[in-house]
Amino acid sequence: MAKWAFLNGQFIDEELATLHFRDLAFQRGYGIFDFFRLAGNKPFFLKDHLERFYFSAKNMHLALPPSRQELETTIFGLIKKNNLPDTGIRLSLTGGYSEDGFNLAEPNLLISQHSFTPPTADQRKNGIKLLTCQHQRQLPHIKTIDYLMAIWLQPLRKQNSADDILYYNDGFISECPRSNFFLVTTDNRIVTPTQNILAGITRKKVLEIARNHYEVEERKVLIEEVYSAKDAFITSTTKQILPVRQIDDVVFGEHTVSDYLQQEFEALTSAQ
Repeated sequence: MAKWAFLNGQFIDEELATLHFRDLAFQRGYGIFDFFRLAGNKPFFLKDHLERFYFSAKNMHLALPPSRQELETTIFGLIKKNNLPDTGIRLSLTGGYSEDGFNLAEPNLLISQHSFTPPTADQRKNGIKLLTCQHQRQLPHIKTIDYLMAIWLQPLRKQNSADDILYYNDGFISECPRSNFFLVTTDNRIVTPTQNILAGITRKKVLEIARNHYEVEERKVLIEEVYSAKDAFITSTTKQILPVRQIDDVVFGEHTVSDYLQQEFEALTSAQ
């Protein structure tokens, strides 16, 4: 467990890093966050995560008091104080203590450090099962704290022995609750949705790698295309690249492309 957190301008004991119930994050679920991994005590793709955090803040009408440099200094300060290698840093910005529980107030900035559970060796090797569900997230381009549907669906996911959910709407797939989705066609084209999704940092890096080796298409993806693909995988900060072995009743028997991209991604992160 971390010993220290950062709340509104000061490092404090993690146990004291609490927010009042009047905060709009509690009252209305209004807030944003970002999360990045550490290799040892070195952040992965920090610049990209900070750019997205500032983008999310701006688009949610939340003011970020620190400058980019001040925020970086604070992050490295927390990493040094806790000295918890190979964990993750979460940046949270809330709607603040609203007097009427509806209008925005001065945001609260909380930076905390967390362990996380990576995929198992079996999941890395054999892939995961996804269950499709019709849903479209609100403000999908912003990394908000709104995971209401994702959590509500957990009993259904477990009932179907699935590892995660794949959202679709109006016949087009979008994303998993915490991951981006890719499929590989029978002629080795890599296809990924580009609308109504959160643009993941790992997704961005994987696309850069993939374009050097494959034809890549970012476009609307019909749900029927998923069932005729030869390979599929998801990407996220904690999962990196994870093959998909099954979606609903369709089983994928090949993971050549996703395995290769995972090797290339590991090489990229090792060079960071």
